Amino acid sequence: MEKNRLSRRGFIIAAGGASMSLAACANGVGSRSGERIDARVDSTLDYLYNRYPGTRELAAKSTGQLIMPLVTEAGFGLGGAYGRGALRINDATVDYYLLTQASAGLQIGAQQFAHVLFFMTDQALQDFRSAAGWVASADIKYAFQTDGDRLTADTITASSPVVAVVFGQAGLIAGASIEGAKYTRIIP
Repeated sequence: MEKNRLSRRGFIIAAGGASMSLAACANGVGSRSGERIDARVDSTLDYLYNRYPGTRELAAKSTGQLIMPLVTEAGFGLGGAYGRGALRINDATVDYYLLTQASAGLQIGAQQFAHVLFFMTDQALQDFRSAAGWVASADIKYAFQTDGDRLTADTITASSPVVAVVFGQAGLIAGASIEGAKYTRIIP
């Protein structure tokens, strides 16, 4: 009887340890996903700054940037989007984020794009970081491509608390928007 009790206790401890290990793996503990996200963020920023030099000034004025190197969006009536990226403050990664978005309506196709959210005020950055799940809404201003490939951010856009730059679109859905997208902090 005592032997069975010890083996049950040992089994429970082993099962609990295995569950904790699997949970750690699912949360990315010990993985190299953070390094991969950072590498993609670096190449995305290089592309953005080289292709749209005006964004360097926007970055210099911002208090932080959320860089989403690759967002994949698809829909056939119902749709969704997914991507992972990094929040950088003073050129250092401070957190990693997951973007999810759901949509319904007349839509068919798929596309991929990148985007960067420039937080122009300390309060906007603080609100983003303290939210359990921050949702992009209509108060985000977009900087648009004009005159070929020149990106403009006028004084109204530059004075907004959050400026979004969406670029690198490829696919079959017309237009890319991040309104209604939810950003959640993750451990990659």
